[in-house]
Amino acid sequence: MPNVEARLKVRGKSYEIKVDLDEALKVKSGKGNVMSALQSPAIYHDVKKATSVAQADLKDAFNTIDLYEIAKQIILKGEIQKTQDFRDNEREAKRKQIINLILKNAVDQHGNPYTETRINSAVDEVHFHFDNRPPEQQMSSLLEKLKEIIPIKIEIKKIKLIIPAQFTGQAYGLVQDYKESEEWLSNGNLQIILNIPAGIVLDFFDKINHITHGAIQSEELKSE
Repeated sequence: MPNVEARLKVRGKSYEIKVDLDEALKVKSGKGNVMSALQSPAIYHDVKKATSVAQADLKDAFNTIDLYEIAKQIILKGEIQKTQDFRDNEREAKRKQIINLILKNAVDQHGNPYTETRINSAVDEVHFHFDNRPPEQQMSSLLEKLKEIIPIKIEIKKIKLIIPAQFTGQAYGLVQDYKESEEWLSNGNLQIILNIPAGIVLDFFDKINHITHGAIQSEELKSE
């Protein structure tokens, strides 16, 4: 992978390093090796100008002068520059994920599934902008755009969950995208009504059970 810049601002000053993009992204995800990622021999205020940072500034900003520890902090907390090719590939992978979700969940007015070719053509026609949000979030937005040009709908499951109080913080980010209503119970538990595309219900329960260790209560409700 190409060498790119990683940078972090601390107290108004920029600290930059050169990194291998692939290895730096692995470090950011908790799996890579900082020594392999770092491609510059020092920490700079500006990599392009090679303006290196005084040790006193490093100590003040990072509480250490260790090159690899500082590089790790910059990678984990800062911004890693991405090449245009990388961004294009990332966007194309996200597009495929979202279209596959639609193919699993959506039907036409007669209840028949759409072909991948037809959905791809419709997506091009509505000029949908894919971003970094989770695929499930973007699928809903894309479906609203597709409804303007083709008859398309998805089967929705209405589900009531009760999430124990100790897991609500971790679980809330997962459930909020499907939330119809919520009620915080007197014991701190969260009771929530969700509307989830039928094709991802099993995957959703795998995730919620992993977070809560299977401690949720669930009930499928009849859609009105």
